[in-house]
This record gives sequence, structure tokens and C-alpha cells, in this order.
Amino acid sequence: MLKIVSLFLIFMAVLAMFGRLRWPRIGGRGDRAGGLPKPRLCPDCGRYNLRGGPCRTCKNEQG
Repeated sequence: MLKIVSLFLIFMAVLAMFGRLRWPRIGGRGDRAGGLPKPRLCPDCGRYNLRGGPCRTCKNEQG
């Protein structure tokens, strides 16, 4: 039992080391991971608009 626990902890430590390397570095990695674009915001209310087009919140308030 102790052997299994120690192997698990060693495995987790190795995974943590690989996670800190942050490889592969494909694409332009600026301040955002993977070079993702900024999320779209509604110009009126400032909420995130993931679909694009008219904001559902603003549309419901107006109509």
C-alpha cells in the first residue's frame, strides 16, 4: 500500500514539472495562453457576448 501511494506521489510530481515547462509553445503566446482573442463584450451593458450579434440581455430590456 505504501509503495502505491509513493508511486502516485512521484507520478504527480513529474506531471507538475511538465506542467511548469508549458510546452509545446505553438503559436504566439503573448499574455494570453495559446494566443486566444479577447472575448467579445456588449458595448451597451458590458456583459460577455459569446455568440456575437445582439446582446440578449439588452434586447430583453428594450423589448
